[in-house]
Amino acid sequence: MPTAHSPYDGTVSTTTARTRRPRGTADEVDAVDPSPLGWSLAALLREWSARVAAACEDVPHGGRGYEVLAAVTRDAPPTQAALAARLGIDRTVMTYLLDELAGCGLVERQPDPADRRARRIVVTAHGRDVLADLDARVRTAEDELLAGLDRAERDALRHLLVRAATGAAPGDDRCAVVARVVDPPA
Repeated sequence: MPTAHSPYDGTVSTTTARTRRPRGTADEVDAVDPSPLGWSLAALLREWSARVAAACEDVPHGGRGYEVLAAVTRDAPPTQAALAARLGIDRTVMTYLLDELAGCGLVERQPDPADRRARRIVVTAHGRDVLADLDARVRTAEDELLAGLDRAERDALRHLLVRAATGAAPGDDRCAVVARVVDPPA
C-alpha cells in the first residue's frame, strides 16, 4: 500500500495516498478518489448558484427574490417579520425587497385579520404565473447542470440529496438555507 506523509505531524501513515484528481470520466475519478463528496458538492453548489442567479436575473433581487416569492406562494401568507426571520433576511432589506416585488405586481401586503397592526404577504395571480415560469427555468438550469446523468439518475440524485440533507440538518428551514446560498448576506 502506498504511504503518505501526514501534514499534521511529519510522520508517515499507511493510508492510501491521495493523488491529483485527473480530468476525465467519472470512472477515472472513481479509480483515484472513491469519495470526493466535498469537492463534488462544492462544485455542484457553485455551478447551481450561478445558474439559478442567471435564471432569475429578471426578478427583483434575483435568486433571493425567487426564494421570497416561492416561500410566500407555497406557505400560508406570512407576516413580513416572520418571512424575514424564516429566510434569514434583515428586516430592513426585506422591506425593500417586498417593495420591489409589490411594485412588479408579484405580491401584496394585506391586513392580518387577527392583528390589524400586522401585514400578511400574499402572492398575486401574476406572482403565481411568474413563479411557475421561474420554477421551470430553475428546473431547466438544474437539468443542464446534471446533463451527464440520465433522467432517472437525476431524479434519484435529487431524492438522495433531499434524504441526506434532511438527515444531516433535520431542523433547517429549506427556504432559509437556499436563500443564504443563492444570495449570501454581505
